[in-house]
Amino acid sequence: ATDYCTKPANVGSVTAAQERIRQHLAPKLRLLTERARQRGGRTVAARSVVTPAAPPRPVVITPPVRPASTSTVVGLPHVLAIGTSTGGPNALASLLPALPADLPVPVVIVQHMPPLFTKLLADRLHQQCPFPVHEATNGQIVEAGHVYLAPGDFHMETVRRGADIVIRLSQAPPENSCRPAVDVLFRSVVDVYGGHVLGVILTGMGQDGLVGSRHIVEAGGRVLAQDEASSVVWGMPGFVVHAGLASAVVPLAGMAKTMAGLLGPRHDAAINGKSHVALNH
Repeated sequence: ATDYCTKPANVGSVTAAQERIRQHLAPKLRLLTERARQRGGRTVAARSVVTPAAPPRPVVITPPVRPASTSTVVGLPHVLAIGTSTGGPNALASLLPALPADLPVPVVIVQHMPPLFTKLLADRLHQQCPFPVHEATNGQIVEAGHVYLAPGDFHMETVRRGADIVIRLSQAPPENSCRPAVDVLFRSVVDVYGGHVLGVILTGMGQDGLVGSRHIVEAGGRVLAQDEASSVVWGMPGFVVHAGLASAVVPLAGMAKTMAGLLGPRHDAAINGKSHVALNH
């Protein structure tokens, strides 16, 4: 599924339900069909799942006239944080299975989706990936080589608990009209991992992730943005690029290779909560 609309419930009448569907579905259809027309009539879904034989080389953007931050990168990432929305399920299904099976870091993801959909997505990705993929639960210990997907209708954060780093879920107010929100996750990983963060903004509508990306860059981490040509909607990554926060603008087909290259040589010890606490203190 490139996108979704939830079934109206408890809206009072059939007429109200039809109007709710119209309000949510019509803008999504207009947006997706417009993107298809811009690409010469080829369907978005077909484009998003086809991987070229020779992936395009990542394109490194030039610094903006007024850089958003002058921070320097502090070192290798200790966590991968991914944010995505419209078109995200297909993008994740392409990206995650292409990552190294022996990931030395945890991966935390916010995909804008309601409850149930995130569980189904996590289960599907778990079957496709060479490492475990979980719909995150409250208090779950964050481990290297595991992927944690924020459940629908819950913000997801990483927090310290004693010697461990764990997942914290909450139903705090939405941010950017979203819950889960990318900004919430990105701020939390900076709080825990400092500048040792690699953020990735994939296809999506709106600008969720922009403020969180600024936190990552100002702390000394890096942010990668999906390029416009391979995005279903170049809203979220486009805002990050225009703000001068993206270290590189990368086609989806080349994103896994770029991410793996930035992880550097395999760490001598698995990066887990205990080693992170030692690093940050």
